[in-house]
Amino acid sequence: MKFVVIVGDGMADRPLKALNGKTPLQVANTPYMDMLASKGVVGMVRTIPKGLHPGSDIANLSILGYDPTVYYTGRAPLEAGSMGINMGESDVAYRCNLVTLKFCRGMTNAVMDDYSAGHITSDEARGLIETIQEMMGNEEFRFYPGVSYRHLMVWKNGCKDVECVPPHDITGKLISDYLPIGECSQKIQMLMRRSVEILTDHEINKQRMAKGLKPANSIWLWGQGKKPSLPLFFEKYGVNGALISAVDLTKGLGVFAGFKVINVPGATGWLDTNYEGKAQYGLDALNEVDFLYLHVEAPDEAGHSGRIDYKIQAIEDLDTRVIRPVFEGLNKRFKEFRLMVLPDHPTPIEIKTHSDEPVPFVLYDSTVTIDTIRKYDEQIHTQKDCIHIEKGHSLMDLLIKNQLR
Repeated sequence: MKFVVIVGDGMADRPLKALNGKTPLQVANTPYMDMLASKGVVGMVRTIPKGLHPGSDIANLSILGYDPTVYYTGRAPLEAGSMGINMGESDVAYRCNLVTLKFCRGMTNAVMDDYSAGHITSDEARGLIETIQEMMGNEEFRFYPGVSYRHLMVWKNGCKDVECVPPHDITGKLISDYLPIGECSQKIQMLMRRSVEILTDHEINKQRMAKGLKPANSIWLWGQGKKPSLPLFFEKYGVNGALISAVDLTKGLGVFAGFKVINVPGATGWLDTNYEGKAQYGLDALNEVDFLYLHVEAPDEAGHSGRIDYKIQAIEDLDTRVIRPVFEGLNKRFKEFRLMVLPDHPTPIEIKTHSDEPVPFVLYDSTVTIDTIRKYDEQIHTQKDCIHIEKGHSLMDLLIKNQLR
């Protein structure tokens, strides 16, 4: 038996007036997700335990079968694992976004204009982070370039008890109300202020502005934590796995779970990602392993942007360019397989950030015959046979063991 999980990050949403009270998932043309829902088990699952922040780190940890209330230590250390950064037991990793701040007159305050600096390219970002490391890095703080706007800072013998806000939660808001607070927060604020002095007149930003692009004129530190300790996925479920994603966060989960992490050329985490490549590399990986976790970031990024058209496009591309070839490939290559599709969490257009509502899932089993007609979307909860799962980390038991804890 082969097991495949396809995650459309942030794909779920809330009804929108602009869509006559429907969600982007309801409006999108998704024939393959609908087919799976018509022939599979459907349900709603709470991937974010009550009281925890609705982050992709927590949600994906939950989907993979790890109870976040037990194993979650922070977002950034997961990304550090993906990037091959060796953290000491007392080190603290922080996510380091390159962002665009729009300053008020006199530079007395600023608005979070863009949490991604206009989805800056990895090459441009590398140059900026390398300058930050050259000018600000030392024995205590080190900065590591990642992908696009997503980078890392590691604080040696650092402090994690700082209250930080994700930049994608405060788009269009004054940052003065959301700066880091708590123990050691002054050091974090100092690094962020110093980065503005370094980046504002950087040659890469001058070139971007000359092209009409947004400058990456500040870093934003958040998502901190110490190195986690997860039991291997094989030890929990008895199957070897592979993971495909464009983002270091999800890759880091794969590293700590003991998966083979596969890098797909052209995988960007945005609308221009290599969908077909992800599908093909995933199918090929199943020749060596029995479990595949395939993560697509684009719907989430579209939700953060507040663009309904982008989100519908991302959902439709996921359906036809990933789910279709994966499903058809599984049918051709393997007699027995289970395929599960779901978002990790909602990223509603109206709030441009994550929320913690339960998300719809579909589980198709090639060995079981189910034949009905229904659409895959947030209204799946109205189906009489809908399964409701309150503890998201038990979903993996349903997929692999055909049972719920």
